[in-house]
Amino acid sequence: MSGDDTTPVDWQKARELAYEAGRAAAGAAEPVALPDADGRTLAEPLRALTDLPAFPTSSIDGWAVRGPQPWRPVGRVLAGGVAPPLTDPGTCVEIATGAMVPPGADALVRVEESTRDGDGRVSGTSREIPDWRLPGEEASKGEELLPAGTAIDPAVIGVAATCGYESLAVYPRPRAGVLVFGDELLTAGAPGAGRVRDSLGPQVPGWLRRYGTTTAAAVGPVQDTLEAHISAVRGALADADLVCTTGGTMHGPVDHLHPTLAELDADYIVNTVAVRPGFPMLLARVPGPDGRPRFLAGLPGNPQSAVIALITLVAPLLAGLQGRPAPALSRVETTTKVPGRGGFTHLALARLDHDGRSATPVGHVGSAMLRGLSNAHGFVVVRPGTEAAAGDLVPFLPLPLVTGERP
Repeated sequence: MSGDDTTPVDWQKARELAYEAGRAAAGAAEPVALPDADGRTLAEPLRALTDLPAFPTSSIDGWAVRGPQPWRPVGRVLAGGVAPPLTDPGTCVEIATGAMVPPGADALVRVEESTRDGDGRVSGTSREIPDWRLPGEEASKGEELLPAGTAIDPAVIGVAATCGYESLAVYPRPRAGVLVFGDELLTAGAPGAGRVRDSLGPQVPGWLRRYGTTTAAAVGPVQDTLEAHISAVRGALADADLVCTTGGTMHGPVDHLHPTLAELDADYIVNTVAVRPGFPMLLARVPGPDGRPRFLAGLPGNPQSAVIALITLVAPLLAGLQGRPAPALSRVETTTKVPGRGGFTHLALARLDHDGRSATPVGHVGSAMLRGLSNAHGFVVVRPGTEAAAGDLVPFLPLPLVTGERP
């Protein structure tokens, strides 16, 4: 096994290494029908298949007119029809919104700004800005509308449909598994008598799904023996691109993850990170039977530390696997002092204000606590050897939240 140096990796460097590993292992593009593309990632640029609009299109209900008024109506053109040319001066056709503007038309007149005389002829005044959309006004044929790596949402699907696409080339959705380690864990009931309730098995799959994976329910607790760990990890990797384990990332008497990785001939991408909380996290690459690597992310057993490991290593890895840009940090203003952690990066749980511009640290932030996490939007990032004073602009690492929830 290579790369087992336990010198903690700089936090930002660890994120870069995780992203690069994922990007190098991204799967080949696959076609997916438009309705099924939501949440996936474009593997190829989305280009206009034709001019948009493809033909002159009326923006109003009214009249397409030619020559001087009054105009004699000679027909009607509705959306979906092909408009015959207007050839004679002093004529017009009734036109509906979205209909093709007839060749030869000089202007469009809104129905509410027109009148008809006793002979049925139409009079009115067109507006200074024409009430139609010209071919190519939104996009020209072949123009790149969205780059590869764009996360697909309903708006992207709508643009693709407008262009005439029936399917999109997307990256595969990563498959993830979760293994829970620790004989001391309960999977039901209240904690007591030396045992604690597992809080990571129920929550980690939800975080992973927010990062774009398909994830089954967590498995475990896995028995605290080397043989059980090897069997569980090998089995989980057979059906997943990424397996997240909880606990066992150090070298205690029942910490079997490192020997398991050695048995599987894994290669460390990151082995401990210079961050507090959460430093005993790891990310390893495991050879796959099809030639494509699989990944194992070792999350610390303390709940907040495990979530920090997820957003530090797993989030950029999954971005890379899906062909997306590396996750970027925003900047916020701290409302109070945030201490540093010496030579380590400090991730301090914080809650954003209503406009997302300032952040206030929350309480109950011990690495074994989840109360603070449940009241936070993410983490203020304090780089090694520094501290943040009230009013300082600092990086902010957001939690992956459901659209429409907290800011």
